Amino acid sequence: MSTPAPGPHSPQGLLRAVGRWQILGLSINSVVGSGVYLLPAAAFALLGPWSVWGVLLAGVTVSLLVLCYAKAGSYFDVQGGSALYAREAFGPFAGFQVGWMIWLTRIATAASLANGLAAAVGRFWPLANETGGRIAVVAGSLLLLAGINIAGVRWAANVSMALVFGKLVPLLLFLGIGVFHVDWQLAFGGEVPAALDWRQTGQAALLLLFAYAGFENLSVAAGEYRNPRRNVPFALVAMIALVTALYAAVQLVAQGTLSALAESATPVADAAAMFGGEPLAWLMTIGAALSILGTSNATMLLGPRFLHTLASDGYGPRVLARVHPRLHTPAVAIAFQCALALALALSGSFVQLALLSMVTRLLAYISTAASVLVLRRRLGDPPGSWRLPGGPLVPVAALVLSLAMLLSASAAHLLAVALAMAVGSVFYRFPRPTR
Repeated sequence: MSTPAPGPHSPQGLLRAVGRWQILGLSINSVVGSGVYLLPAAAFALLGPWSVWGVLLAGVTVSLLVLCYAKAGSYFDVQGGSALYAREAFGPFAGFQVGWMIWLTRIATAASLANGLAAAVGRFWPLANETGGRIAVVAGSLLLLAGINIAGVRWAANVSMALVFGKLVPLLLFLGIGVFHVDWQLAFGGEVPAALDWRQTGQAALLLLFAYAGFENLSVAAGEYRNPRRNVPFALVAMIALVTALYAAVQLVAQGTLSALAESATPVADAAAMFGGEPLAWLMTIGAALSILGTSNATMLLGPRFLHTLASDGYGPRVLARVHPRLHTPAVAIAFQCALALALALSGSFVQLALLSMVTRLLAYISTAASVLVLRRRLGDPPGSWRLPGGPLVPVAALVLSLAMLLSASAAHLLAVALAMAVGSVFYRFPRPTR
């Protein structure tokens, strides 16, 4: 376990420049993205009037995982996140595989968000739904955010804070106006969907959880946070409470104002048009774009830190472990992730990439819940660490739920994950010298 670094730089040479409220902003940006604007329709198509309760249940489920990450994060003050926890609990191979899979998750997430951005913009710029316009939106957003993150962690954190306001203000306006137009019979009196089989239920759960996903990335950049052992748990717990309330409220207004919610490609904007006209729909589209850009920015900030950590440990080319001497950012790792995300984004759809990212992400959730059980038994609750409510019950419940959701994934996604792990094993088997 690491002890707090006394100076302005972490042991890895990274600048500690991100404070408590910026960390909270990053956590909100990591989670509130395309899901809140695009998934209410998918949730309603699967769950009907039960959608609000499904959103709340997903938030409670994710809270168990968030508490595990808060506890694990309070033990360490350096880069690594899930990979670090797995390595300390189960050894180097487990740490490598988790870091490898989470990095692949970041690529799939960045790709799905870029496609989500094109879908959101397409409501008012139809060219974004065609090949040329879609490429422009996807490539332009990824390249812009990569440049911002290469320029410096302060730039990325400040942009993240600005995008938090840009995404939340339209949503709060949507709720503030929409709540007075909710048809409660429409919201809760619709037809209950036919009984779902296990696989359909699992797909619905994965889509709902995608809307909450991203919190696991926050601790990856702990080496660039001030007092991460206190500030990371604070940010995680505050974020999940705020986000769960926000998502449930948005789902309620959407299904209480838009009768054709299940068929909508841009449900929040379409619902806004019903009670606020096209100007409000325009504002929701702008909010959706800023929301997705905010989450993409957090992905571009935090994702390459996994790659940087793996390369620093000798897995992958040495150039990926470099920190820019003037900017103090892992610039090569950021550029490399941007290139891979761009290639994947242009080859897949939002929903399929979202589901793939959730399957790979579940491996990190499972390993972190299990790591908390091991680390808590080994290290207890030393001074400065965050005390986990409920003791071992929380990580055990999180572990069981994550395993159940993994087993509900499609065979194609499970096969893709297995192949990715096999490729990772090859990298692990043949590391390069770190000195």
